Order: sequence, then C-alpha cells, then structure tokens
Amino acid sequence: MSKMKTMDGNTAAAYISYAFTDVAAIYPITPSSPMAEHVDEWVAQGKKNIFGQQVKVMEMQSEAGAAGAVHGSLQGGALTTTYTASQGLLLMVPNMYKIAGELLPGVFQVSARAIAASSLNIFGDHQDVMATRQTGFALLAESSVQQVMDLAAVAHLSAIKGRVPFVNFFDGFRTSHEIQKIEVLEYEDLAKLVDYKAVNDFRRRALNPDHPVTRGTAQNPDIYFQGREVSNKYYEALPEIVEDYMKEVTKLTGREYHTFNYYGAKDAERVIVAMGSVCETIEEVIDYLVAKGEKVGLVTVHLYRPFSIKYFLNQMPKTVKKIAVLDRTKEPGSTGEPLYLDVKNAFYGKEGQPVIVGGRYGLGSKDTLPSHVLSVFENLKLDSPKDRFTISIVDDVTNTSLGVTEDINTTPEGTTACKFWGLGSDGTVGANKSAIKIIGDHTDMYAQGYFAYDSKKSGGITVSHLRFGKSQIKSPYLIDKADFIAVHNKSYVHKYNVLEGLKKGGKFLLNTTWTEKELESELPASMKKYMADNDIEFYILDAIKIAEEIGLGGRINMICQAAFFKLANIIPVEDAVKYLKDAVESSYSKKGQKVVDMNNAAIDKGVNALVKVNIPASWKDAKEGQAAATLEVPEFISKIVYPMNRQDGDKLPVSTFVGMEDGTFPQGTAAYEKRGIAINVPEWQSDKCIQCNQCSFVCPHAAIRPVLTNAEELAKAPAGFESKAASGAKGLHFTIAVSPLDCTGCGNCADICPAKEKALVMKPIDTQLNKTDAWDYAMSVSYKENPINKFSVKGSQFEKPLLEFSGACAGCGETPYIKLVTQLFGDTMMVANATGCSSIWGASAPATPYTTNHRGHGPSWANSLFEDNAEYGLGMFLAVKQVRDKIASNMKEALKGNLSAELKAAFEDWLENMDNGKGTRERVDKIIELLENEKNKNDILNEIYENKDFLIKRSHWMFGGDGWAYDIGYGGLDHVLASGEDVNVLVVDTEVYSNTGGQSSKATPTAAVAKFAASGKKTKKKDLGMMAMTYGYVYVAQIAMGADKNQTLKAIQEAEAYKGPSLIIAYAPCINHGLKGGMGKSQSEAKKAVECGYWALYRYNPELKEQGKKSFSLDSKKPTADFREFLMGEVRYSSLAKQFPETAEQLFEKTKKDAFDRIAGYEKLSNEI
Repeated sequence: MSKMKTMDGNTAAAYISYAFTDVAAIYPITPSSPMAEHVDEWVAQGKKNIFGQQVKVMEMQSEAGAAGAVHGSLQGGALTTTYTASQGLLLMVPNMYKIAGELLPGVFQVSARAIAASSLNIFGDHQDVMATRQTGFALLAESSVQQVMDLAAVAHLSAIKGRVPFVNFFDGFRTSHEIQKIEVLEYEDLAKLVDYKAVNDFRRRALNPDHPVTRGTAQNPDIYFQGREVSNKYYEALPEIVEDYMKEVTKLTGREYHTFNYYGAKDAERVIVAMGSVCETIEEVIDYLVAKGEKVGLVTVHLYRPFSIKYFLNQMPKTVKKIAVLDRTKEPGSTGEPLYLDVKNAFYGKEGQPVIVGGRYGLGSKDTLPSHVLSVFENLKLDSPKDRFTISIVDDVTNTSLGVTEDINTTPEGTTACKFWGLGSDGTVGANKSAIKIIGDHTDMYAQGYFAYDSKKSGGITVSHLRFGKSQIKSPYLIDKADFIAVHNKSYVHKYNVLEGLKKGGKFLLNTTWTEKELESELPASMKKYMADNDIEFYILDAIKIAEEIGLGGRINMICQAAFFKLANIIPVEDAVKYLKDAVESSYSKKGQKVVDMNNAAIDKGVNALVKVNIPASWKDAKEGQAAATLEVPEFISKIVYPMNRQDGDKLPVSTFVGMEDGTFPQGTAAYEKRGIAINVPEWQSDKCIQCNQCSFVCPHAAIRPVLTNAEELAKAPAGFESKAASGAKGLHFTIAVSPLDCTGCGNCADICPAKEKALVMKPIDTQLNKTDAWDYAMSVSYKENPINKFSVKGSQFEKPLLEFSGACAGCGETPYIKLVTQLFGDTMMVANATGCSSIWGASAPATPYTTNHRGHGPSWANSLFEDNAEYGLGMFLAVKQVRDKIASNMKEALKGNLSAELKAAFEDWLENMDNGKGTRERVDKIIELLENEKNKNDILNEIYENKDFLIKRSHWMFGGDGWAYDIGYGGLDHVLASGEDVNVLVVDTEVYSNTGGQSSKATPTAAVAKFAASGKKTKKKDLGMMAMTYGYVYVAQIAMGADKNQTLKAIQEAEAYKGPSLIIAYAPCINHGLKGGMGKSQSEAKKAVECGYWALYRYNPELKEQGKKSFSLDSKKPTADFREFLMGEVRYSSLAKQFPETAEQLFEKTKKDAFDRIAGYEKLSNEI
C-alpha cells in the first residue's frame, strides 16, 4: 500500500536528495533554504541515506563557496548535493562549468526564482536556471510537489549513471512552498535503481594519493577545443538514460513519465509547450476545453537539457497545426526566449511545420490563472496568432499582452476552497499548515496549501489559500473563487476587498473586537451589501481578547483555527480538536509546557467562541456614509502606492511604470501606508513625563516623537494634542506625539520609560485612534532649530528621523540604530545596503521608509547584492570623490581669476574643509547663493554650479546584517576597511541570517540553535571587531542601545567623524531569538546581554593612539548578572536543553567561556597605553 504524506516541494526534494547524498554543501537563500534545513535536521535526528550513513552537511560562507565545496567533494569521491536559487545559483556558475567539464555526478536542487534586475524579487520564475543552460549541466524540470518526489530521484540516478551533473528544478514558492498530499517513495525501492558499478567507478576515479593523477590543467589553443568536444557522447547518451529511469519511476508509481509528457486530445491541433507548475493549470484548462469538444493539448518539458528533438517530436501529436511555447523568463534583446527557440529549432526543415508562437508568463510569481491559459489557446485560433506575447499583465506600452477572453472555473467539483487573511507573526500561516497536514494525513481527502505574503517582516499581510477535495488537486494558482474566507485582522475590512471571490452561500469569519451591534456602523457598506446579496453566512469571534486572557498576546492562530474547523465541517470537530492538540505538542513542546498549555486552551475556547451574525435585510440597500475630505497626495501615491497597498498591484498596467524603467522610487512613501496593525499602542501621560526622549530614541518605527510647538501653533492644535512647557527650550511647548496607525505595538517605549511612574501606558488601539489628528498636526508644525546638542540622547530626538514607518518586525532591534544614524547625519548620507532584513524593511515596494527633511534632503539609498555591499558602497564613495576632486580643481582655477571677496573666501573655506562634515551644509548654501549671483557666463563657475549637488561632504554608510558582514560579504568588507577610505560600516548583528529565517552564521555563538545548527552550534562566534582592529587604522566600536544609549551615540558620532574607515557592530535582538519576554522587551534584552557578559561594549579609535592616549575603551562593566539565566530567556538556547539535554550543558559552558575569553581580551587591550 502506498504511503501518503502531506508536504511541500522543498521537503520532497530534500527527502529524495538525502537518499542519494554523501555530502551536502549549503548556503541559505530564499526559497531553497528549507531543503538544506530539512537535511540538517534529519542529520541531527540520525537519519540514514541509502548507503547507510548520515549525510555530512557543511554550511559555507556563500553560494560560491558552497559550489567550490561541492566541486571538491565530488573530486574527493562523495556524491554531493547543494540547494540554491536565483543569484545564489548564478554565483555557482563558474564552478558549474568545472563540475560539468570534469563529468562529475553532482546534483543542484533548485527552487527556481527570479533574478534581481531593476528590483529584487524573491519569488518564482525560471530566469536563474535559464542562465545556467550553457554550463553543461543537465536541466530537469518538475511541475508539482508529486513530480518533485517522483523525478528528483531521476536527476540523481541519471547523474550517477551518465556522468553528467544535474540541475533539478521546480518553481520557487509555487511548488517549493505549496503543500500537497502526495505519495512518498521508499528509500528501499530507490536503492534498487542505483547503478552501483557507476558509483564504484566514480569513487575509484576520485583524487587519491594511492593512484594519483592531475586534473584542472591549463591548456593552450592547440588542444582546448578538442577537449571541449570529446565529451559530446555523454550528452548524446543522456536522454535515453533519463527516459529509462523515468520508465522505472513509472513502474514504481503507476504515474507515466517521459523526458517530455503529452496531455490532451489525441488529435490536438492547438498545443502549448511549457515546463514548471503552469503545466498543471494548462491541464485543468485542457480538461475543460476537451469536454467541450476542442482539440487542444500540452507537451510538458521535463528534460530541458540536453534537449532531445527525437523524444520531443515523439510526444507531439502529428495533427498539430499551431503551437504556443510559454517561457517563464525574459531575455531582453533576443529574438525569442529559450524554450521557444528550441521548439522552433526542433521543427526546422521538417515537413508540415506548424505555426509556432512564443510568450512570456509568470515572472516573479505573477499568478497565471486558467483564464490566462484560455487566452493562449484562443490566440492560436487566429489566422495569424500574436507572437512574443505576454499573459496575466496588461502591456499598454509595447502591446504584447493577450487579453482575458472569458473568466472560467476549472477546479474539480467537490473541492472546497478557503482563504485566510492574517497578519505576519499572528500564527495564521503556521496554523493553516497544521490544518492542511491534519486533513491530508488523517483523512482520505486531498489537500493543498499555498501562502502568499507581502514583503514586510512580521506585521505584514499574509493570505493563506487552502483547498480540500476527494480528487487530486492541481490548481497551482491563488484562489479566486472561495467557499470560506476568514479575516484575522479587522483593520483589513477597510483596506482590502477581502470578500472578493466569495461564492454565493459561502461562509465568512471575522476576528474582531466589535460586537454584533457595532458591525452596523463599523463595516463598509460594500461589504454589508455583498453579504446580503450573496446569502453569506457571517460569523465573528474576538480572538484577541481570548489570546490576551490566556497569555498568548497577539498569537490568535489556534483560536481562529479551531473556529475554522468547527465552521468548515470538513472533518468532525472533535477529531479536529484532538489533531490540533497533537500538532501543538509537536510544534511547541520545545518552547515549554506553559506554551503548550496556553495553545491547548486557545483551541478549546476557539471552538466555542463563534457568534453567528444575523444579516439584516437593510444591508441589501447599504450605502457608504458621507466621504471624508480627500487628502491631497502626490500622483505617485494615488496611482501606484494606494493600489499596491490595497492588493491591487496585479491590475496596474505597464504604462504605470513609464519613467521608472530603471526601478527608481521616490523617498518617504511609507508615511502614506497607515497600516493600523497594533493591538495596543502607547498613550502619553504628560504629567508623569520627564522629557528624556528615550521612548523616541528606542522606537523601531519612529512612531513616537517629541515635538516642540510655539504658542501660536499650540493655540491651533486639535483636540487630543497635549503639551507641557518644554525643559531646555524657553518659550516652547513639549509634546510626545504618537501615531496610532504607524505604531506596531511592540511596547519598548513603555518598557524603558525611566519616569518614576510610567509616562507611557499601552492602551487598545481603538481608544487611541482619536489621536491621529493630533499626530498629523504634530508633523505639520514649523521646523525649529534643535535647542540642545543633537549628539545627546535627548537632543538627537529633536532631529527628524529620516527612517520612519518601515516594514520591520514589531520590536525590531535593527531599526533603532539606523534611525538614529539618519537623525544625526541623514541629510548628507549615501547608503549602500546589503540584501537582508535591512533591505527588505528598508525598500519593499511601494513602501520607502527612508524620507526627507524640511528642505527635501535625506539619505540616498540603494541595494546591489548580498555579497558585494561593501564594494558597492566603496564604488559610490570613489565616484563622489572623483567629481568633488574636479570641483576642487575648478575652484583652485577659479581663484586665479577675478572673483568677489565673498566668493573667494567661500571657495577657500570649502577647499580647507571639503572633507569636514561639520558645517558642510552651511558652507555649501553660502557658495550656491554667491554662484547664482556671480556665475554669469564664466565657464568654470558654471561647471561648479552644475555640480552643486556634489559640494556637500557626504556621509558614506554601508548597512547590513551579520550574514553579510561575517560571511558572504566578509571578503569585500575586509578589503574596503583595508582601503583606508573615509567610509562607515554599520553591522546590525542578530547572530543569524534573519531574513531567510534564522540560519546560523559565523556570528552565531556556541550553543545557539539555528537553522543549519539544529543541535546547537559547536564553534564560537567570530570576533569581527578584533579582526578589523589588526589593521591599526580602522575605527571599531561594539554597541548595544538597550544597555547604554550614550555609548551608542558616542560611538556613532566618533565613527562618522573619523577620517578613515569605521566599523560599528550593533547588538540587535531579533524575532528569531525567541525572547521569552517578547519583542516588547528587545531593548531590555540587550541590556541583560551586556550585564551578564554575553555582549561587550567598546570603542577603538586609532586617532587617540597618535595623540599618545589609550586607543581602546572597554565601556561595559564587569559582568554581574547570571549568564545561564540570560540564555534560558531565549528559545534559541532554552530549546537546546529540551531537545539535546545530554550536550546542552557542555555547550552552555563553552559559550560562557567564549564570551568571557572575549571580555578578557578586551580588558587586556583597555589596559594597554
């Protein structure tokens, strides 16, 4: 009997690859990381491959490093696998040529993903794998989770037998993260298919001093060409090897596989050729059309390289008249995309050649619906079908797009479709994954789950798409026709069309604090009318109240999930409760029994908390009330930001982006989002406030700020605008302004408030929404010169933060540092940002949180790649230096001429201070004013004036996380620091790869549990600061805002003022750490880290040495707090004690010793003169 299991494509690929792998060299990248994570977890659990061994896993510093390790491991005689995607795969290309050239049987499992061009996109298409087709790797494609399970084995088996390495790929996210109920192949059966002679021959060919050879020679023109051609026979033989293995898989599974598979009418006249998940959608459309008597079909490509024309034509119906080839990639300037050109070539010179057209689809996970596929078949009906077309977009610029001819429903009857709108980190996605597995694993029903996210961190929007049914579910596209919709955040009802696609008679569940009576005034009229017109069954529950009563905070997932099982009635609710509780035990046991008990209580309460709403007949006639006055906003906001924020970006035509071809976005668009996602927000108690501004200092989202008003402004202030006399600013009034709609509700401000009685109290957001006018007014008052020193904690907060309302997690430990830097230097900053959390919360379209001051100045910001951020930032510095050097040269030349005394003095002052950031804006303002009066037709003065925006001394910064600075970007960072140039590096150290989900980096300390370190990291944390100090001319500081705000401020000030390279390493508590106190205590957690000796504070200033002073200052005191107690306050450590108690204590002792050894080293330095 076949074994059915519910899993996603990444799990299937990892499961199969583990069987055939001796060594895995890995590096995290979305969306392929889970494959490597599964392999690492299975090793920790002792799982064996088919050779009776655990896989040897090695995390490398980059994908280029992983590819090098794969190459070496293969030459050493081990069957080796890696897992990657996108830019990561491209970094492997040089080694791919070597691996293929040396006929080594490696396999790269790839969840195919878009490539960053004018923007970064982490979602799926085939641009990455198409960039490898010239390497000599075979390319094998799958269309579904089941196919990944079945055919990934073919890649490994064929590589072993055929001596050609494979890229085995499937669609990123759509297949990699889609959960399906599938049949699992057994290792015992797979082992029988291996060519053990080929394995033995491979091991004997390995480099070995017992029979030494030389490989990788340098060859001249005389023989290199012949050497490239001699391996042709291996590629000629490979399609037959693959076909034979596919026959073996067919015997095992009963599912028919070939290098190319045909589906459809035997006498088809119109045929689509495609590969990847879209093939499943095409099959649904074919079923729909064939039932209507149409002659259509599909050729699914599995073995794309080598491309066998013989096998391709064997599958193509002889009756075909017209072919449409769909490519999920774009090659600008080509005569056609790759698969299209291959198909045209296959028919070249053949009799009765059909009409062949090509089109692009699905770039960056653009959803491809059955109606889009239908338009392709309809296009083929035309006498002259459109060629080089696009689908699922509206191209009104170059007019490539095919219009949708008819909205069709191809989902098999009996399929239940459910949509869940959640808030990132509220647990909705995790709970829905449990639901899929419960239904898939405990019933004979098929189940499918897919999870769509925006690119915010936790606190963003999530939409879970779940399908259940008695027949197999294909449908690799988002649900557009739902039987059940749940909305887990009530603010969504005003922002999104959440009921769109809900079928007549469908069920709607809203999690809300509103009572049934309040719904009348709170719900939009359009929603009420829709429910009344379509006989919707409407239910509400207050999961937030229940979660708070239980102690779960904002984690409402289990309450809502229990309610879903009761409403949907897919399985008996008693069974659902039992299975949910089993899932809680397996998912949360490592977090402690208290967490398990709270979640079990949530399930029990969720089942009984539903309230059915009786929809009044009056709702059929519901009309919107009088519209509020429309706020005037820039055209970019109204035409792009607003539609994207209400989830209508899919509908924007190409013409919307004319003028933005290079990917440029304006600054400050995040201010228009007003997400309103907090449960509780701070309320200012003016009478208790000591005006220290620390609340603003630590706020991750700049949603709480001190504001100074004069008497006239105060008189005009709206209701709710409280104030008191400002201390240190005579004649002004002081207000702590809070933006309820921008706050994420972390509570750090209230937690660290030092007032005797807290001057900030967290209150439910509904009680604070009346303060939005007060906030808007506070943001509109006149600019005032800072009344005190901006390089003090209090004074810094009177400077406008030029990073505001980012998509970072509530309580983020990174943003407070970067926000502070922008307050001190933002109007002259150029930022190069490494890919990672700080680039995603820093620039996720359409939200740009970097903004401008009252004069329109602010940080310029750009992201290149993960690996080259330091080099990218240095390039910016060099460019500016070159232009400014020319300006200096021009000024010197101009000084020889006839200038006014004022301009002459201004030029001389500028030349003397051109590299001095202090006062640069004032000097430049003076020069520009004088030039405007004197330049006339003087060529040199006009050239200086033309480049006036290069006159200021810029503050050059490189931002990134530890994954960049300690690992993939370290080589570049080291080189840039060694260059001696005047650049500043800020590393926000979360001690893991935060953005990709918490993988171990060289910043991860001993004993921490992280992905790729499932049983606790065994090696100590790299001391990046000490390494940089060895140069002797790099300013280095280690800071932790929660522990010492003044030291943080001082270090940033000193680093920027230092005439040379500076490196600041900032401790950043992260949601991946699993703080027991929650992210509302992230500042307090940093304080604890310093107090127990886990993290040290210091500054190293080489300038002081030149002055005969101590260059190293250890700013943190000797540890006094309990080190182990600190570790146990974070799940990344406490979970080790639960899962691996036998090794935990030893590792805890080691990590404490490592930390104290570091401090001893710092103490030694601080005692040196």
